[in-house]
Amino acid sequence: MSVVLEVQVSAARMLSPVVREFTLQSCAGPLPGFSPGSHVQVHLPLAAGKVRNAYSLTGDPAHSHHYRIAVRLQDVSRGGSHYLHRQVRVGDRLQISPPANLFALHSTASLHILIAGGIGITPFMAYIAALEQRQAHFELHYLYRPGLSDAYVDELQQRLGSRLHTYASRPDLSRILRDRPLGSHVYTCGPPPLLDAVRQQATALGWPPGRVHWEAFNGAQPGQAFDVELLRSGRRLRVGAEQSLLEALESAGLQIPNLCRGGVCGQCMTRHRGGDIEHRDNFLSPAEQDGFLMPCVSRGRGQCVSLDL
Repeated sequence: MSVVLEVQVSAARMLSPVVREFTLQSCAGPLPGFSPGSHVQVHLPLAAGKVRNAYSLTGDPAHSHHYRIAVRLQDVSRGGSHYLHRQVRVGDRLQISPPANLFALHSTASLHILIAGGIGITPFMAYIAALEQRQAHFELHYLYRPGLSDAYVDELQQRLGSRLHTYASRPDLSRILRDRPLGSHVYTCGPPPLLDAVRQQATALGWPPGRVHWEAFNGAQPGQAFDVELLRSGRRLRVGAEQSLLEALESAGLQIPNLCRGGVCGQCMTRHRGGDIEHRDNFLSPAEQDGFLMPCVSRGRGQCVSLDL
């Protein structure tokens, strides 16, 4: 069984009209330490069943006596952000998974260039705390909608001064990435179009792939209901329209390794044997998709999908 931590919401505040921050205290014993870029999965008891959404830890990694997360209210979602915004109150208890890190800082970088879009600012709050303590060279480029998705901007302006660059529309990425010192690393987090643009511009300017780092907030999206056939056990399951394939497998008692639940880490990669698949991941190559899927985000396009489980 996977480890679950019991926490209590000790504080909650609105950072913008659509971003709510939660402070989480342990209900039993100290919380595990975490590194900058870490996230936790919050287990949410929705009417359609329990879901797990991943959220970056925004606090200072040097002080892990509590955790902080910030959640954007999504217009189109399966209900996780609506639950956290509209139902969770101070004093409520939640279950979370221990921290995991798929977006770590690189200690050898001569310059850290951080590019955030909207709620993509969240992992960089922990980055900034760690980089300040190390007296490292860094700069933050923050794209947001003023008055809507500008979480932490006032705090960052006071804290970073000239190291903060803000934008209300897509910045000139060529200017940001051109003629940088040898050993610079760029990190970007936010909506897929921004991530794609940063990676494309870095490639065009000759950045080595190992110095370009990104984290996407994909998450499972709803779709049509479908059946899944488990070939080893002979079982047949129904995956609801608001349910991910991974959630259906977990509800049936299967323990599938996972870290991100957003189609980027590769932990839940599962072999499929039949059926039309809608791949929504950012991990598998087209050749790998012929034989594998990521049940955290992938869905069946037809009536039934067969898995080697």
